[in-house]
Amino acid sequence: MNPLYLDAASTTPVFPNVVKMMGPYFSHTYGNPSSPHAFGEQALKALNDARTRLARELHAKPHELIFTSGATESNNLALFGLAHHSKKKKIIVSAIEHASMKAPCEYLRSWGYTIVTLPVNSEGFIDFAQLEKEVDENTLVVSVMHANNVVGTLQDIGTIGTLCHKKNVLFHTDAAQSFGKERIDVRAMNIDLLSASAHKIGGPKGIGILYVREGINLGAAMFGGGQERGIRSGTENVAGAVGFATAVADVKKKDWKKIAHSRDLLMNELEKMGGVVNGSRVYRLANNVHVSFPRVDAEMLVTRLSQKGIYISTGSACESHGDKEDYVLRALGLGKKEIDGSIRISLWDALSSTQIQRIVKEIKNSLI
Repeated sequence: MNPLYLDAASTTPVFPNVVKMMGPYFSHTYGNPSSPHAFGEQALKALNDARTRLARELHAKPHELIFTSGATESNNLALFGLAHHSKKKKIIVSAIEHASMKAPCEYLRSWGYTIVTLPVNSEGFIDFAQLEKEVDENTLVVSVMHANNVVGTLQDIGTIGTLCHKKNVLFHTDAAQSFGKERIDVRAMNIDLLSASAHKIGGPKGIGILYVREGINLGAAMFGGGQERGIRSGTENVAGAVGFATAVADVKKKDWKKIAHSRDLLMNELEKMGGVVNGSRVYRLANNVHVSFPRVDAEMLVTRLSQKGIYISTGSACESHGDKEDYVLRALGLGKKEIDGSIRISLWDALSSTQIQRIVKEIKNSLI
């Protein structure tokens, strides 16, 4: 049988059109954007065009976007860049942030920063009243991810941004899972900084963006030729930028309502088998299914399904290289049995009834 790739939250296949559009910048238009000759000018134009197209997706200005290697770098750059230019020593984050936000926060403790971690409820939402209570004159930034990479919960970042704006505090959001799939307007939502990656939406790996609202000063991450407003020196990844901008256009052609319908059908079938859905049923990524099967070894289940050509995961790929962290599920109130039996299915396309039946059948067989 044909393999079923159901791990789009980790990475996605690159759209054929993205590969096509990137091709010339490897073989023909390969100039350095900083070079003064025609080849350099062509590369610079492609880079600027890509920046403009990506900015349009956020309702931002092109010069407010900095190209990075991905959302992990963008998250680090946002925190450390702000830390270089502020005397404020308090950072507020949610309990379910990605490891690329949690780890730098822990490091900043050694710089004398106070890190406040906001708890979430059983669906994965922060409490706005508690956030408002925690924000004070010493708060540098509030960072709450838009869509959780494990359970798919979508935070109300517009309300969070408005609250931060009223308190004159910066707001950053990690939008790696939502960018290109959900509507984001950085102006209307009062977002000051935002991170995103191309490879979550059919673009290439190794390219991302950090949106930085004009007027915000960030310390430099790398020094050298002064590229990317002097914040991230180094020759830009022109092909990657072109691929990212192309992917944003192409991902909108997917029928996300149909994908959400497949998600719901699959969740319903898994619940009939004794699975418990984690995260919000209403405010959820269209392609995320996260289910716990108590008393089941999820890692063994993933292995068995892989042998059948069905590829799912137990959680974030970014944490599988080290000691696996279950802090997201613990924050939602899950116990050890539920955590050990949790699987994540993340769709890239809508599923047919035959494909859903196949997934359900193989999971049911693997649970025996």
